[in-house]
Amino acid sequence: MTSRIDSNKLPDSLYSYVNSPEKQRKLYRRTLFTVILSQIFGGAGHAAGITVGALLAQDMLGTDNFTGIPTALFTLGSAGAALLVGRLSQRFGRSFGLGLGFLAGALGAIGVVIAAITGSITLLLISLLIYGAGSATNLQARYAGTDLANAKQRATAASMAMMFTTFGAVAGPNLVNVTGKFALSIGVPSLAGPFLLAAAAYALSGMVLLVFLRPDPLLIANAIAEQRARDRFDSSANEAVDMESGKRGVLIGATVMILTQIVMVAIMTMTPVHMKHHGHGLSEVGLVIGFHIGAMYLPSLITGVLVDKIGRTAMAIASGVTLLLAGIVAALASADSMVQLILALSLLGLGWNFGLISGTALIVDSTTPTNRAKVQGSVDVLIALAGASGGALSGLVVAHSSYATLSFAGSVISLLLIPVMFWPNKQKSAKQAQL
Repeated sequence: MTSRIDSNKLPDSLYSYVNSPEKQRKLYRRTLFTVILSQIFGGAGHAAGITVGALLAQDMLGTDNFTGIPTALFTLGSAGAALLVGRLSQRFGRSFGLGLGFLAGALGAIGVVIAAITGSITLLLISLLIYGAGSATNLQARYAGTDLANAKQRATAASMAMMFTTFGAVAGPNLVNVTGKFALSIGVPSLAGPFLLAAAAYALSGMVLLVFLRPDPLLIANAIAEQRARDRFDSSANEAVDMESGKRGVLIGATVMILTQIVMVAIMTMTPVHMKHHGHGLSEVGLVIGFHIGAMYLPSLITGVLVDKIGRTAMAIASGVTLLLAGIVAALASADSMVQLILALSLLGLGWNFGLISGTALIVDSTTPTNRAKVQGSVDVLIALAGASGGALSGLVVAHSSYATLSFAGSVISLLLIPVMFWPNKQKSAKQAQL
């Protein structure tokens, strides 16, 4: 006999989804569509700021030593936002948590524009911190598509959201000149132009989620999980095993995403500055970053299918190898060669893509709807802090050494992904041997 969850836990209008697989499938498809739409706008907001953030700081601060600070600040801001968005989503649903995060990012982008107009360094730093909320939310939105996905769909669902981020993410850097000219026409410094685009894009993304992400997929998934728990019998032993396996899965998934984030952010942050020092203009910088961000997101659907088909471990190792190649190519690339720089940054984006999607799948596999958003938010905090560290240190490394040194360092760090993936298996084998 099938038991039913307490009707007080879910409004009557949503309760029918709990016991209807057909409604769940339809909601899953509708959720993916809504997340995809929001990610198109969110990608534009995220990429626009990345492209010129370091250049704007260089212009306002008058030194190269702190050009990594913008990336460090908005990734640090994204850390706090990731925790808050995760907790709000767990309590009130994805729509509220993600929508609020994107609107905060829009507010931060507006602050950057005002700082550029007034020349206020303090306002710039505060605004970049708030702007990071958009970046954190853009990343966490990939989880919303997985809430109602089965085990064989999770990586694919996350990858679909990421793939459509490409449309906005590639457009953002390539609109640098257009938004710069528009900014000048209204009396705003040209480097602040992309942040005007970011403000509008993040605001639109937030509104899409607040209005259309209903019924909320996480709340429905939570209710379904509660009912299934009531239907189980003699599950205590399995739950103990699942808890141990879950902790291990969260640890390895988080480690994969943290290492890939450090390498990607560090090299990406300094590439525009490196190019500017060698005479490249904003349009050329935008082109290279556009290819990079395209490689970060465009292959996502294929990556997701591969992660679901050949496994999380294999694709995480592929991430390490790809990032290793990216660092070597970047270090050896001629600063005058657009082709070599595009190749290096494309490999960098692709390696990050492999790592993020395989790590995301591991996190979803290792959590339940009752703790998923909270754990995801906590993991994304660590990812953001890793990015902040990579961004902050990258400027100092380049200022006191070289871009090549930074790139080689990224290669070394990426190699750690291989032993990390085999460590849990060794731990598991050791425990089994003791039994």
